[in-house]
Amino acid sequence: MNLFDMTGQVALITGSSRGIGKAIAEAMAFHGAKVVISSRKQDACDAVAAELNAAYGEGTAIAVAANISSKEGLQNLVDETVAAFGPVTALVCNAASNPYYGPSEGISDDQFRKIMENNILSNHWLAHMCAPAMLSAGKGSITIISSIGGLKGSSILGAYAISKAADMQMARNLADEFGPQGVRVNCIAPGLIKTDFARALWENPENLEVSTRRSSLRRIGEPEEIAGAAVFLASRAGGFTTGQTIVIDGGNTSSGG
Repeated sequence: MNLFDMTGQVALITGSSRGIGKAIAEAMAFHGAKVVISSRKQDACDAVAAELNAAYGEGTAIAVAANISSKEGLQNLVDETVAAFGPVTALVCNAASNPYYGPSEGISDDQFRKIMENNILSNHWLAHMCAPAMLSAGKGSITIISSIGGLKGSSILGAYAISKAADMQMARNLADEFGPQGVRVNCIAPGLIKTDFARALWENPENLEVSTRRSSLRRIGEPEEIAGAAVFLASRAGGFTTGQTIVIDGGNTSSGG
């Protein structure tokens, strides 16, 4: 028995044209799922879907561009998924925004609102767009990609950290709400991962040294090192896991880094 088999599942992953989202889409396709690639740019989504169809067979992936700030755009994303593959069984809310880096006194109201809306409200929308079919079927999983930033204070990523802490609470709330009907909701909290999104934190050697100095593994992570946990949470292997936040940070938080 393969506990990580996702054959027959329909996985919708936001922010999946690169980085962590792309790695999750690749891993889920490898394990047999139909996957929907989504980010803001259609051409970038098309390229990833083409890669997956070439690797795992035509019809494995489709590409649907969507801006997470648009409720209508997200509803279209879900509708296009259902039309192509059927109801979503594994939702991964990975896309997020962080337009500001610095002390909290310098963030504008518009920047603060954008972070809260894109990192919290969009996940709320998507969860409730996909949940009805899952609840009706009596099974399904929702995974929110949070961050270890939501577990500790920050003098430079304050609003982002607030949003990621809220995602963890959202997962707990929805796990409690959806659990009686068999639907599981969890978070993954990555540490510093080598992605374009986190480039400001690792490209500068001084920042990188500070970020890894007290981490147990003394390095940053790679996107594929997050993907395994996403497959676990969406597959039978994670069937008794809900309301949790899985921290994957190379020992950063456990060592006090």
